[in-house]
Amino acid sequence: MEPLTEFTPIAATIGGALIGLAAALMLIFEGRIAGISGILSGVFKRRTDEDSPPAWQATFIGGLVLGGLVLMVANPPVVTTGLTLSPLLVIAAGLLVGFGTRLGNGCTSGHGVCGIPRLSIRSILATLTFMGAAAATVYLTNHVFAFGGLS
Repeated sequence: MEPLTEFTPIAATIGGALIGLAAALMLIFEGRIAGISGILSGVFKRRTDEDSPPAWQATFIGGLVLGGLVLMVANPPVVTTGLTLSPLLVIAAGLLVGFGTRLGNGCTSGHGVCGIPRLSIRSILATLTFMGAAAATVYLTNHVFAFGGLS
């Protein structure tokens, strides 16, 4: 599969608007930030025997997984990434992302999608930091270390 190079401004705008609407509705109706890392950590948070995670957290994460599975069945080429990296490198990268998410008290959805519209300086700085780190990582892996990433 070819890398994602097709410019689709209408689809991107609609997708972005839907993500923003969902985040706004969650804030309005639940009083919660739609930060995936915080929601996921809430599902796995240690609790007493009688305490269970709020149903909305498990439902939210289940919806993310189910949405990906439905997309994989409905349109398999969209999910195919063509990654040629070793599984060990992918696992290491995932662990580093998880560590960074905890260190930064949030992820792209929490800081970028929810924090920036609220004009949170912390979220603006966090988003600039991880977007800069992402750009540097792509440059280093593709041009300096020549991992290549995509086939």
